[in-house]
Amino acid sequence: MTYILRAIVPRVFEIRPSLEYELSLTCEECPMTDANFIGNSDQTIELAPSYTIPIVLITAAIPLLFVQVWVASAIALFGAFLLIQTVMLRLRFTPTDLDVYRGETLIRRFPYQEWQNWEIFWSPVPILFYFREVQSIHFLPIIFDPKMLRMCLEHRFPKA
Repeated sequence: MTYILRAIVPRVFEIRPSLEYELSLTCEECPMTDANFIGNSDQTIELAPSYTIPIVLITAAIPLLFVQVWVASAIALFGAFLLIQTVMLRLRFTPTDLDVYRGETLIRRFPYQEWQNWEIFWSPVPILFYFREVQSIHFLPIIFDPKMLRMCLEHRFPKA
């Protein structure tokens, strides 16, 4: 028996069938492993958004309004900023690079050959993704599916 998994990448209230992909797994391959889900290395994978951090920040700001208005406003504003970024930005893992898209526009490309290290900070609740290139370091809040992010990183650029 074959199970079909569908991953549909939503954009604000719209589903884009062109970004839909299917992955077939047989019963022998279940439970799903990293290699089974990632598939072959010439596949491009777009990470689904994760609204957890922005929603937690906005929700945490509400009770703070009664204690400290300015602090609550700053936290809520940062949460709203991350919410907008979560809706707009997409990470795509290609066979050779990590691409950052705003909508359908490529805004930055990070070739794996220039990477030295990567880390996802705070394992129980991932909140920050760090990676170092030859000449620069980068920090990204986890506004993408953290499990899939880790699987893609381990597959495309395994730690030494």
